[in-house]
Amino acid sequence: MVVMNRVLIALTLALLASSALLPVSDGAKKPSSAPRKEDVPYIKCQVCEKLASRLHQLVKEKQQQISPKKISEYEIIEIAENVCNLKKEEADWMLKIDIVEKGDKLVLVEQAEEGMCNSKCKTIENACQKVIGYSDTDVAEFIYKSKPDLVSLVNHLCNDLTDACSKKPPPVPKDRVPGEPFVAKPSKDAEMDKILRSMQGMPGAPGMKVYSREDIEKGNIGNEDEDGDDDEDEEEDEKFPKNLGKVLKEKESKTEELKKTIAKEFKKKGEVLKIHAQKVSNRVRRWWKGLRTSSSSKKPKSGKSEL
Repeated sequence: MVVMNRVLIALTLALLASSALLPVSDGAKKPSSAPRKEDVPYIKCQVCEKLASRLHQLVKEKQQQISPKKISEYEIIEIAENVCNLKKEEADWMLKIDIVEKGDKLVLVEQAEEGMCNSKCKTIENACQKVIGYSDTDVAEFIYKSKPDLVSLVNHLCNDLTDACSKKPPPVPKDRVPGEPFVAKPSKDAEMDKILRSMQGMPGAPGMKVYSREDIEKGNIGNEDEDGDDDEDEEEDEKFPKNLGKVLKEKESKTEELKKTIAKEFKKKGEVLKIHAQKVSNRVRRWWKGLRTSSSSKKPKSGKSEL
């Protein structure tokens, strides 16, 4: 049943992806989606502050969803683990941020809509992951036990648990190459990507990789991420068949072979039972025939004695 669920989900993803793809010219140069790790020191503190704000908001929303039940520490840990992973719903906030160069600084600017995930988006993700690092359980424990306000949470995460805001960022080099412009994502694509991210963790699809529209267009399906961030992927992902059609045919072939084997075994057992039944039947006939012969041979003798 689990395998069937995964097959159905994979087919659904394929249909969603194919329906949302837009024609792309072969000659069009596609923007790089690799993170610019050299930009991380300039935005680390700002990312930490926005990360703390998002954590505070997500925990509040989760509590409202499950009210009157109290949110558990495990649920907060799960939020903290996902908030810096663009494949998860909790990380949608990074898609609405642009990195803008102002003088000798890089500034994070909030946008009204989600943008295409390019190098800026990946750079923010990289900075977010560097900030939270192994502190996700610590910050979750702090939120669970202390129930801090936003100011307290920002201070604890960005100054106590980490050094993200312990010192001012260095000035941006004058020869820094500007990043690509922020391009708003079409509403249909944004909606499809949200559906794909929400399918993460569905029953029957543990650890399934979710690919964005850009990944599908670039043919990055099944490839390793350029930034090497594969820690979230489970071993079961690697076992999931990449060539779905071929696997389905192989499974169908194996099923037919199994059916034939079972039928053959039933036929063989049936023949054995038939032979055994015939032997038993013959023995019963011989016994019955002998019994009748014995009784008939005794009857005349008894008649003569009576006469």
